[in-house]
Amino acid sequence: MTYQEKYQEKLITVDQAVDLVKDDMNIDYGWSISTSRYFDAALAKRLGEFNNIHIRGGCELTEPAVFAADSENEHFTYTCYHGLGAMRNVLKTGQAFYAPMRYSELPSYFERGYLTTDIYVMQVTPMDKDGYFNFGLSGSYTRAGFERADIVILEINESMPRVSGGSDANIHIDEVDYIIEGDNPELKGIPNMGYGELEEKVAELVVPEIVDGATIQIGVGNLPNAIVSLLAKSDVKDLGCHTELFVDGFLDLIKAGKVTGMRKKLDRGNHVFTFALGSHELYDYMENNPQCLVRSVDYVNSPSVIKQFDNFVSINGAIQIDLQGEVSSESVGYRHISGSGGALDFMLGAYESKGGKSFVTLLSAREGKDGKLVSNIVPNFAPGTMVTGTRANTHYIATEQGLVNLKGKSVWQRTEDIISIAHPQFRDELIKEAERMKIWRKSNK
Repeated sequence: MTYQEKYQEKLITVDQAVDLVKDDMNIDYGWSISTSRYFDAALAKRLGEFNNIHIRGGCELTEPAVFAADSENEHFTYTCYHGLGAMRNVLKTGQAFYAPMRYSELPSYFERGYLTTDIYVMQVTPMDKDGYFNFGLSGSYTRAGFERADIVILEINESMPRVSGGSDANIHIDEVDYIIEGDNPELKGIPNMGYGELEEKVAELVVPEIVDGATIQIGVGNLPNAIVSLLAKSDVKDLGCHTELFVDGFLDLIKAGKVTGMRKKLDRGNHVFTFALGSHELYDYMENNPQCLVRSVDYVNSPSVIKQFDNFVSINGAIQIDLQGEVSSESVGYRHISGSGGALDFMLGAYESKGGKSFVTLLSAREGKDGKLVSNIVPNFAPGTMVTGTRANTHYIATEQGLVNLKGKSVWQRTEDIISIAHPQFRDELIKEAERMKIWRKSNK
């Protein structure tokens, strides 16, 4: 039987795919831009037929259709591995529940049987002449999920770029149970955020710390954009890319000749990532580009892998930092915002790297709903605020007020350093709180 004959044999309608659903099933929708669209929409229309369905997904760019179909969650529960803007409302209202984790560990949850999957369904590229479908922009935990699912269903999207990555990026027709086709929705892009004067001040502190030949990891947002912009104009050269998230900032650095990957000890010359989000220009660049290499998250985010690169630089954002150096990137009080992702993985791996540096970046204050400034540096986190990086793991912190290194510092020393980069309006108040907490020396200025 030819691959095309096998394809036709496994091709079913989306309604036939929903017919496979039974009560109490665990269904995985995949990760981020690859999240199920056809199956989700069809399941939403028939959700009332089922009871106690458990759906999982992460980093979703659009809210799955099942939420509107069952706003009271009478027929399903939803587990979110990482929340972006599309999911914050349902996380806030209790329609979805976050699963705390180190992102690098997620494949092992399937391998060890902590997570079981009855149906795994996600978007992939069309089949090639050799019978392979490509995961496109999402290596993530896809291979581990497919290998341990009872039923594997692929949604074909002709818009999905084909990206290199070997077994971490491909699945063969012989491993697939069913295939469904749809209207090939255009891949959702995310805007390239701008940045302001304050973000540029943070970048001016971080960029000089990056040396020639460093391998870097950056996230998405105003601060990373400012850092990328200054890096592109700097004299630094031969940077490498080994990052959880591949964004337009890396494309800008590649076009500027700053990222070559030629000094990397692993994956020399390749831009390695576990998933990508950005503009359609970025997606076009990645299409069949042999330099772009998507790998499973247990490889990309593994501290034991990261530490093998010399001068690894990890740059992550935070929502708040407390006076002892604990980092929160997930919530403010009980209001869930994102997730732990790979922040801790890269904090650990970068510090273990020879010459490596881990940066946590944030503005010292933000504008509240009433228009007044609110400090992002706090004495203690409010109840419900989750700690992403413990105080022992924090290396460098940068705000527009300065850059400090907490490694080797006692509690009072790091408290002094952190207050020195707080917004001036809040420093006296923070000192008073530090005194009350017995972590402030009278000799401090």
